[in-house]
Amino acid sequence: MSVQAGIAGLGRWGRRLTESIETSSVIQFTAGCTGRRAHAVDYCSEKGIDLRDSLDDLLNDPVIDAIILATPHTQHAEQIIASAKAGKHVFVEKPFTMSRESAERAATAVLAADVVCGLGHNRRFLPAMQRMRNIISSGEIGTPLHVEANISVPSSLREAEDNWRQDPIESPAGGMTSLGVHMTDALISMLGPVAEVCATSEKRILIGPIDDVTFMTMRFANGTTGYMSTILSTARIWFIRIMGSEGWASMQGYQQIAVKRLDQDDGEERLETFERVNSEKLELEAFADAIMGGSEYLIRLEEAVHGAELLEAIVQSAITRSSVML
Repeated sequence: MSVQAGIAGLGRWGRRLTESIETSSVIQFTAGCTGRRAHAVDYCSEKGIDLRDSLDDLLNDPVIDAIILATPHTQHAEQIIASAKAGKHVFVEKPFTMSRESAERAATAVLAADVVCGLGHNRRFLPAMQRMRNIISSGEIGTPLHVEANISVPSSLREAEDNWRQDPIESPAGGMTSLGVHMTDALISMLGPVAEVCATSEKRILIGPIDDVTFMTMRFANGTTGYMSTILSTARIWFIRIMGSEGWASMQGYQQIAVKRLDQDDGEERLETFERVNSEKLELEAFADAIMGGSEYLIRLEEAVHGAELLEAIVQSAITRSSVML
């Protein structure tokens, strides 16, 4: 048995998702739609995807079990709700929605329809991320005290001016919606909900409408403090360093973790290396597994709602230049 899915959005990332599951035996994309249909005709023909005119065409197809949303950020909430009302399981690329209110409406629709909802934070499925969560939850480095984190790519140096990601309505607070939410989700998964945030977002070298430097301080509900940044005009980087009462752990890139404990303070940090994986395939197959009655999807609905609430708070803080309580 495999899940028959329709994909809405066949731009760069929609194609990345499509190609990630070409060898999957549990989920396949049989139909799709996109905002710029003419640009997808040849691609869909090559991939064996039945190109439809609209999302409604996918929702009204009884053969389709699930909808995959790789669409502009501001469309997510209403598309999740429409998919749920049509009885379709739904997987949405991050961010879940753009506000707490819209996230709660989407979550309510999903629960009312009793469908599976998957959120596209593929980094959750990295072996190194799973190990970092275990290090924190097991108490290996004691009580978490403070976190430092950065996720950056040079994406705004190469995006076309007419790309919807270059629209500040779709991408407020610089790289937060397209990139930074991956890091906030990672931190929520390890440290729990955020209680307070104070953000700054500004333009440094870019000439378009999007800020390229966004950074913030945070206080989590459990008392852990931290700061993170996301930059759209520098070389690619990902790191999370959590300092605890008994030592620290640092995820350096996607395949390595360094750990140093107080009782080993005279020696070198311990390095752990992990295999490279197809994280997009892993998340989509986990979504399919949940649909077929397997394990619950890794990202809980309440975490998705809190992630949207945090994004909204970051955007508000960057505008008002003041702290926002969640």
